[in-house]
Amino acid sequence: MTPIVFEAPITIEPGDIDGLGHVNNVVYLRWAQEVATAHWRHQATPEQQEAYVWVVLRHEIDYLAPALPGDQLVARTHVGAATGARFQRTVEIHRPSDARLLARCLSTWAALDPRTGRPRRVAESLLARFSAPE
Repeated sequence: MTPIVFEAPITIEPGDIDGLGHVNNVVYLRWAQEVATAHWRHQATPEQQEAYVWVVLRHEIDYLAPALPGDQLVARTHVGAATGARFQRTVEIHRPSDARLLARCLSTWAALDPRTGRPRRVAESLLARFSAPE
């Protein structure tokens, strides 16, 4: 199966800019979480959205180039391997005007049962919603 890539535009807000004149590193983490949530809401069925909640276990971000005020950006995300209740996700922040990759975030999320708060295995039917046949 090939992961389905989800895209969302990013608007840089004045509060995203730090004292160095570029987007602060913490903002990239917010963007990674926002696009992950948007992808989940777009792709998962209502039943799946009721059956799972997600918590982050780990974020690893590589900052490759600065985003500047006025830049138009795009976040691209896709899911990776799922093992038990864990699900990997990649988020990339791109600047289309110069085709530059600005940041890459690899996250590990854990699926929980919303009623019990306990880990919940990621079902094959859920994986299939986020993948396309090869």
